[in-house]
Amino acid sequence: MDAKFEDIRVNTNKKLNSTEQQSHSKPSRPFSVAEAVVKILENLGVEYAFGVSGGAIAPIWAALHNSSIQVLHFRHEAGAAFAATEAYFASDHPVVVFTTTGPGITNALTGLLAARWEGAKVIFVSASTSAPQRGRWACQETSTYTMPSAGIFTSGEIFHYATTVESSDEFLEVYRRLALGLAQPGGFVAHISIPTSIQTSSLKTSLPLVNLSYAVATATKETVAECVQLLSERPFAIWVGFGAQGAATEIRHLAERTGAAVMCSPRGKGIFPENHPQFIGVTGFGGHESVLRYMQEQRPWHILVLGTRLGEFTSFWNPIMIPRRSFLHVDIDPKVPGTAYPFVETFAVQSEVRFLVKALLKEFPENFSLSTGLSLPRPTHNVVHPRRSDRVLPNILMSVIQQVIVEGSDALVMAEGGNSFAWAINLLQFTKPGRFRTSTGFAAMGHTTTGVVGAALARQGKAVAIVGDGAMLMLNEVNTAVKYQAPAVWIVLNDGSYNMCEQGMAYIGFKDADTTIPQADFFKIAQGMGADGIRVQSEYEIQPALEKAMAATGPFVVDVLIDPTPIPPTQSRNQSLISQGATNY
Repeated sequence: MDAKFEDIRVNTNKKLNSTEQQSHSKPSRPFSVAEAVVKILENLGVEYAFGVSGGAIAPIWAALHNSSIQVLHFRHEAGAAFAATEAYFASDHPVVVFTTTGPGITNALTGLLAARWEGAKVIFVSASTSAPQRGRWACQETSTYTMPSAGIFTSGEIFHYATTVESSDEFLEVYRRLALGLAQPGGFVAHISIPTSIQTSSLKTSLPLVNLSYAVATATKETVAECVQLLSERPFAIWVGFGAQGAATEIRHLAERTGAAVMCSPRGKGIFPENHPQFIGVTGFGGHESVLRYMQEQRPWHILVLGTRLGEFTSFWNPIMIPRRSFLHVDIDPKVPGTAYPFVETFAVQSEVRFLVKALLKEFPENFSLSTGLSLPRPTHNVVHPRRSDRVLPNILMSVIQQVIVEGSDALVMAEGGNSFAWAINLLQFTKPGRFRTSTGFAAMGHTTTGVVGAALARQGKAVAIVGDGAMLMLNEVNTAVKYQAPAVWIVLNDGSYNMCEQGMAYIGFKDADTTIPQADFFKIAQGMGADGIRVQSEYEIQPALEKAMAATGPFVVDVLIDPTPIPPTQSRNQSLISQGATNY
């Protein structure tokens, strides 16, 4: 596919020293490498650094504290990396994660992999063992003698760019690589590992101003014309993913002008208003039956795919989701189109989504419509009446969350992997982009229980995490939120079990799995860490509890005793597992 290129310029034209007259001259006092690293980070737009301290990273940690960057000291490196990921999405600024050697690095890897999968821009700065100490069993030794280098300290599947700095002379190239990576569309996760002795050495050369161009592929007029021709043939549908979040207005105009049905991925909730009459539902995990009904009864000729990989949790590779003729798949990554459904005709368009949709709008006349005249199916939300019980029904809880938090505030709502995000994806409705966050790709437990702190701090406003008791026990940063008085709220679905696992095991034929958890009192745990909270034991207590949580100025934990018996909308995931052979039937 031909493409033209539009220059995106990144100018890091900021002073490297505290006095303006020194910006192009040699510093009056030589910079240490640690100070130079922090200056680079400031110049690249970093505002927050999340991490856990340690002796080997001390010089850089100290330099961060003496900079404009806000340093946030966490309790676990994975929590710091998850928080950094969500801080990026809340602020749209690159974020730093810092750790010491050895376990500091390995602990952070899960959160950094999540950043890679989510498409965040994160710079990981770690320490490594100085050369004279390598191979001598140094404390937490980080060298090729003790740790694998491929993938952790080199570019690959974890990091887009990774290097170990062995000389201050390398910083010009490191600076250039970081600036170029951050200028690119999509995510960028880098790892800069610096031996302790190098951190305190003097920088031998002045760092120049960096002014880089990066060309972003955009569709040619010919490509746009072919898209218009294909979409004009018959009624089509639009499948919206998280990568289309910057094109919400344009997508709505295109849908309304053409009469197209619109569906979204779980991460794409709110990009197209879920209360719009053309919205047919969420696809994939936790999705709506109305989407499948539409595809069976009104199967479109084409589907315009915008900013989603159509991976397992978005599509389950379900053949019902295949259009009559072809996908028109728009993505900035040329490797994405055609991957999920390799046997289906796909017209690939490498372009930023907003650019392509704006170009399509120019070609479709105002009075254009391909509507079939048939009414589109709409997602339904089965809300039962409250009951007097010692346990709370999950759908009742979601109904009150919708009323008090989604509709009654501007808070960011996040959902943790497990039953929590199945209920949230299916039952909560959003009408604006940027109000809902979940990870359905890497889907690590602990992502949201810790990420909510980074989101609340970066957006300087309420962030609400809907999480399970298992995830909350696995990893949380309530104590960190107390330290920084982050306006974070945790709503814990406390059912004393890894309930998604228990229900899933039963579904696929393994009925004797032990998934129980000794029931924790998260209200008392929160109090013990210095946070406020409340325990909810009946449905009539939900609304006042949530209102109290939203009125709190600091961190707040809502411990909800959940009825474990209702089955969440996870059947599609279980069916996918069965199709892959994970069954006892």
